[in-house]
Amino acid sequence: MDYTPIEIRLQKKSRQIVIAFDDGNRFELSFEFLRVHSPSAEVKGHGPGQEVLQTGKEHVQVTAIEPIGHYAVRLVFDDGHDTGLYTWKYLYDLGAERDSKWQAYLDRLKAAGYARRPTTNG
Repeated sequence: MDYTPIEIRLQKKSRQIVIAFDDGNRFELSFEFLRVHSPSAEVKGHGPGQEVLQTGKEHVQVTAIEPIGHYAVRLVFDDGHDTGLYTWKYLYDLGAERDSKWQAYLDRLKAAGYARRPTTNG
């Protein structure tokens, strides 16, 4: 299935990206969520079991969205991270699985003994 966005909006004040797809689905993804689920090798590693838990990303900002061809965007974060290419399919999957992926992330933080700093959104 092709995943084609019809709108991508950067909302700095609420610290989220809103992405709407041509199938009618619309997702609101927080900057922190996008940062900790970056498709980069820095986060994903180079194979199964090599994922690196990202901490301290509660207040990260996206400073730019750069188009990559007709299939992806690069998100530039204010912590210097800008190496992940977020394909349309990857963004769609993140949106569709947001709640379960977010809870799994929170569970991993807790297991690692990391306490998130309060934010206004998750």
